[in-house]
Amino acid sequence: MAVAREELLKDLEEVKELLAKTTRKRLRDVLMTEKHKLELEIKNQPPPKPKDAVEEEKVSLGGYTVKINNYGWDQSDKFIKIYISLNGVQKLPAENVQVNFTERSFDLLVKNLNGKNYTMTFNNLLKPISVEGSSRKIKTDMVLVMCRKKREEKWECLTQVEKESKEKEKAAYDTSDPSEGLMNLLKKMYAEGDDEMKRTINKAWVESREKQSKGDMPMDI
Repeated sequence: MAVAREELLKDLEEVKELLAKTTRKRLRDVLMTEKHKLELEIKNQPPPKPKDAVEEEKVSLGGYTVKINNYGWDQSDKFIKIYISLNGVQKLPAENVQVNFTERSFDLLVKNLNGKNYTMTFNNLLKPISVEGSSRKIKTDMVLVMCRKKREEKWECLTQVEKESKEKEKAAYDTSDPSEGLMNLLKKMYAEGDDEMKRTINKAWVESREKQSKGDMPMDI
């Protein structure tokens, strides 16, 4: 978790540097969206563990750790339910299956399952959950994480990032202006892209401005 937080902080610093150098309004809007998203993710990161606890955890884990990417989810009026399939998990001691909850995140750790450790982290949940009312259940070949909703309302997705992604995708195509639709799509690609993607888009903007200044391109993209 410390590594993930450090990477987010580095990304935030880079975005701030780009904002300081950027004068184009549209590009600044993209960067401000990315800055807001990163700040929200950092805010909702679980608090860092004390060094002694981290060292103790490393000793107890052993083996190597696998990040869980596949899951299913459902909801009722009171709970968000996340289903994680893990063969033989019911054979482990209960203390080997741990879930840490915060108001907007949870972190699952399954220790020493067939010689491996498994982790799953959800940051920036769509809405607040009750830490005290949330829990996990161990079933046959499955772990069920139950996040108690603070308010009994329907969630359209699991995380704020998912929601923003869906809204951007919808905006990219829901427009009567083709050039505006292209700009929205570029914004989406920039916000979600890696460093190489961002450099490519920046280069395209620079070339577009150069062509426009020469009169080769009447439309500002």
